[in-house]
Amino acid sequence: MNSRERILGRVRRALADVPRDDPPYERAVSRDYAREHGDRSVAETVDLLAENLADYRAIVHRTDGEGLAGLIAGLLEKRGSASVLVPPGLDEGWLAATGVPRVADRAESTPHELDRVDSVVTACVVAIAETGTIVLDGSPDQGRRRITLVPDHHVCVVRVPSQVVSSVPQGLERLDPARPLTWISGPSATSDIELDRVEGVHGPRTLEVILVSED
Repeated sequence: MNSRERILGRVRRALADVPRDDPPYERAVSRDYAREHGDRSVAETVDLLAENLADYRAIVHRTDGEGLAGLIAGLLEKRGSASVLVPPGLDEGWLAATGVPRVADRAESTPHELDRVDSVVTACVVAIAETGTIVLDGSPDQGRRRITLVPDHHVCVVRVPSQVVSSVPQGLERLDPARPLTWISGPSATSDIELDRVEGVHGPRTLEVILVSED
């Protein structure tokens, strides 16, 4: 018997006394809670996202489609990046204005190789305004989870307004629970017993979020 069989066996034993006609979980659990707090316009929702991202010490930029490539090039130049990791499905136009050498997202890349990469640029699947959270799901324009956890500088592009929602319940509706989800609320940080904040412990030390207008 392997671990999977042991766990499933425990689940079956725990459910042995549950009637067969018991309502399934999705109907048994009430979903009548508030889906968002307040009544905001699209612009106000985006402003709230930017405010909460900044509160978590992410660096927020705004631009439109025409200015995106130049902004990304400027951020990489300002950072002094000598390499940038690129997911396989990232829009090639986003990096058209930079000559920084690109590193492909490869399954065989070791943690040491990823640690030598200066920056990574990705898209996201959704951004949640009320919590200042960006979610990645491993899609081709986001790459593997580890490429956004090992390099020290992450530039994430959020399409506005199509990828911005107000609340976590609204965000969950857009996510596939079978995918490898990474929830990001600011740069990686932790505090010791004296509440001294240390950044970059288990993820990027610097998170830059670009809100790119689709209008």
